[in-house]
Amino acid sequence: MNEVNSPIRIIADDRENAGGVIEELRKRADVALEVQRLGLGDFLVEENFAVERKTLADFSASVIDARWFKQAAAMAVGARRGVIVLEGTLAAAVELGVSREALQGALITVSVFYGLAVLRARDTAETARLLVYLGRQAKRFAHGALPRPGYRPKGKRARQLFVLQGLPGIGPERAERLLDHFGSVENVAKASADALSAIDGIGESTAARMRWVLEDSPAD
Repeated sequence: MNEVNSPIRIIADDRENAGGVIEELRKRADVALEVQRLGLGDFLVEENFAVERKTLADFSASVIDARWFKQAAAMAVGARRGVIVLEGTLAAAVELGVSREALQGALITVSVFYGLAVLRARDTAETARLLVYLGRQAKRFAHGALPRPGYRPKGKRARQLFVLQGLPGIGPERAERLLDHFGSVENVAKASADALSAIDGIGESTAARMRWVLEDSPAD
C-alpha cells in the first residue's frame, strides 16, 4: 500500500467519546484512530489539521456566551491549520434565539479574517467522512497530487500579526502596535473600543469598525 492510500491518522480528544464521531471512525478500516486528550481542537488529522467539531446548537450557544471567538483566535495562531466542522441543521440555532445574521457574522469573522476553514456536515456520520476526506486530500497535497495555494506565515508572532491584519483598517504597523500593547490576538478581540482607539494610529472610527467585526453578541 502506497502512502497516499494508507490509513488516515486521526487523533480524537477523549472528551468526544459521547459525540458519536469516534464511534463512526472506529467502523472504518481506512482510519488509524487514537483517543487521547488534545490541547486544541477535537480531532487532529494527519498531524497537521486541528479540527473543532461543533453542533449548530453548541456553535450558537458559544456565539452568545463569547466562547467562539476565543476558540477561533487560539486556532488561528496555532501551529496547525485550523478547521471548523459545523454539524446539524439551522433549526437548532433558531431554537436558541440566535439570528441568521449573527451566525453569518461569526462565520465571516473566523473564515475571512481569522483564516479558518469552515465545513458543514449533516450528522456524525458525515463529520467522520469529512475527517477522512480531509486526511486523504492532505496526503495528496503532500505528494504533489494537488496544488498548494494560499499563504501561511511561519512562527506564532507572524501568524498573530497575519490574523490582526485581517481586521478593518489594520496594516502591518498597526498590527505590530496592537500585538505589542495587548500581548495576544485574544486580548485584542476582548479590548473595548476606547482601549483600541488609545493605540497610536487607531482612531475612534477604526476602533469602532474593529469592534463591529469582533463583536461577540448576536446584535447586528
